[in-house]
Amino acid sequence: MRYVIDTNILVYCFDESETSKQSRALRIVEQVGRAESGALPAQVLAEFANVALYRLEPTLAATEVYEQVDRYKQVFTVFPLTPAVVLETVRGVQDHSFSYVDAQIWAVAKLAQCPIILSEDFATGATVEGVSFLNPLDPDIDLSALR
Repeated sequence: MRYVIDTNILVYCFDESETSKQSRALRIVEQVGRAESGALPAQVLAEFANVALYRLEPTLAATEVYEQVDRYKQVFTVFPLTPAVVLETVRGVQDHSFSYVDAQIWAVAKLAQCPIILSEDFATGATVEGVSFLNPLDPDIDLSALR
C-alpha cells in the first residue's frame, strides 16, 4: 500500500456544498482504488459512517452508508485498531503533538509502512518518522501522480 486515506477525502465524495473538493475527492478515490494502492484505518470507516449519518448535509440514509462502507472495504485494504496502534498513537501525541485522532491515522500508516497520508488536515510536504502528508484537495496538486 502506498496511501492511507483520511476521513475528509471520503466525506467530500458526498459533500454537495463543496463541489470542487467533491470532484477531486471522487477522482482520488477512483484512481487510488483502481491502482489498488490505498488503505483505510478502521477508524476512518467509523468516522465516515458517523459523519455521513449525522453531520453531512443532507445526511445519507443508513442503507446508503452501509453500502458505501461495504464498497470501501472491498476496494481498499482496511487496517484494524490494535493495541500496537493505540500505543503508537499515544507516542505520536506525546512526541509530535498530534491530536489523538490524527495520531491514530499516522500510527496506522507508520506501522503498515504506508509512506503517504492523503488528508487536508496536515501540512502538505511534512514528513514525520517516514510518513509524509499530502493534501490532494489542494488544486495545485497534480492528481495524475496518485497511482
